[in-house]
Amino acid sequence: MTNISNNILAGKKGIIFGVMDEKSLAWAVAQHCVNEGAAIVITNTKNATMLGPVKELSNTINTPFIECDATQESDLESLLTKSQEILGGKIDFILHAVAQSTNLRRHKTYEEANYAYFHETLDISALSLHKLLHTALRLDALQKNASILTLTYIASERSMYGYNDMSDAKALLESIVRNFGRILGEKNRIRVNAVSQSPTPTKAGSHWKEESYFYKYSNKLAPLGNASADDLAKLCVMLFSDYSQFVTMQTIYNDGGFSKTLLSPDLVETFRYAFDQEQ
Repeated sequence: MTNISNNILAGKKGIIFGVMDEKSLAWAVAQHCVNEGAAIVITNTKNATMLGPVKELSNTINTPFIECDATQESDLESLLTKSQEILGGKIDFILHAVAQSTNLRRHKTYEEANYAYFHETLDISALSLHKLLHTALRLDALQKNASILTLTYIASERSMYGYNDMSDAKALLESIVRNFGRILGEKNRIRVNAVSQSPTPTKAGSHWKEESYFYKYSNKLAPLGNASADDLAKLCVMLFSDYSQFVTMQTIYNDGGFSKTLLSPDLVETFRYAFDQEQ
């Protein structure tokens, strides 16, 4: 992480969901938020504390950790209440980096999805944002001009082999962004946006067995190459800041131009021999 700071989040209070380990996208965001002057709380499930050094990481930046299952409204209520007590006021920004698919982890094909797992995917990866914002609205926990971000992926709008029910979860997630963005914007000028990130090596991403191949493919297709976790964190800081007060209900692509590119010279060269053999 770069340590240059402009303190553009000075005085702001935030909650970061989804830190698991040093490779987590949420961890990069948390570090940058603190570096830019914010006071934050880190949160994840009890299971996450057994799978990764979440508490240890929070200690390195002197940040409180609060256990929370984002699918449980009682947990969310407790988190929002405790966070306001710890941070000394209403919340200015939240990163919702919450996603899980047992179908994907067990390599179930889309057409053979286990429906119990499917419901779980939608609940964890999309409905948890709805529950979070519903609870925050009910508790009046968000400051005027607050900024809410969630992480999505381009598979929300394109068919992508191997991504399975997570594609549907991301599409639902983006719909929730638009609908709650209108509601919260009208109520208290609160922004709600989604960031669609390049493929980035993380523990969660490793469950998608095609991820390493797609990482190389997207890096060759995107004019700027793949954006790193550090690049994502910088974008999130800007979107949390007062520099983005009229940006809401959007899916913002932090993908080096991948989402707007069909073919690149690098890909042509990579597949030239295979293409020529087919002629």
